[in-house]
Amino acid sequence: MAGLTACGSDKSDGDKAGGNGDSGGQSVGSPLAALKLASQRTDEQHSAKVDGSTQMGTQSSELSGAMDWADGMNANMTITQKGGAIASSPIAGKPLQARYTPDAMFMNMGDEFAQQAGGGKHWIKYDYDALAQKAGASGAFLKDQMQNNNPSRSVQLLMASGKVKKVGSEDVKGAETTHYTGTVKVSELTKMQSKDMSQSDLDALQKQMEQSGMETETIDLWIDSKNLLVKKREQAKSNNGPYDSTVFYSDYGTKVTVQEPSSSDTVSFDQMAGGAGAQSPSS
Repeated sequence: MAGLTACGSDKSDGDKAGGNGDSGGQSVGSPLAALKLASQRTDEQHSAKVDGSTQMGTQSSELSGAMDWADGMNANMTITQKGGAIASSPIAGKPLQARYTPDAMFMNMGDEFAQQAGGGKHWIKYDYDALAQKAGASGAFLKDQMQNNNPSRSVQLLMASGKVKKVGSEDVKGAETTHYTGTVKVSELTKMQSKDMSQSDLDALQKQMEQSGMETETIDLWIDSKNLLVKKREQAKSNNGPYDSTVFYSDYGTKVTVQEPSSSDTVSFDQMAGGAGAQSPSS
């Protein structure tokens, strides 16, 4: 289920953060200072439209929609998955509707699923608390990510690493941006990226990540002239193949209304676990 631009000013970070926004594309000094401002401005927006793609080994997914992170994450998304474990599934290549609330994710698996495995119900509910209990550290990490997810977290993560450099100015979908990049050790990433996880879960998650062969992750961020994150790319290598995820953010401040599917048309993942057609949530 996260920046870039800079050009020339000698104002302090405090002046920038307290400014009126007219200084949008001006230099804020060091890359870390620029990302600090981008994190603040991005977080203040509370919502945005999202469009992205992820490749993990031979499996890929695409998503589009809108998210609101003002009070937990609420989002409406369309997700399309292909390849890997999904290749032979009836949902392969089919756009699926997903709805996210602060407590759960709901995915509409379609008519075929409802007829064959869903007992006439189209939606699967993935309750974050239940996933955290059943999936251990990885489930706790998923719960943490879904309940605290917002674009500014990627900016904060790169800032916290202290290892960021400015690449230069680039065009992103017609907008002039500044590109920043940095590499984070997975051992540091799990701790920096997790807000509400216990130390025992963090230690277990770190061990799982190390066993997967993921040692480092490269994060690239593009920030526009309003100091807003407009593109994020994350790349890593693992035993399952390369991981490459790119997300674009636009229309900050867009209105997002999420309605949970009817309970009469919803089956929980707990009920489906081990049954045909059940898929773990993707983002």
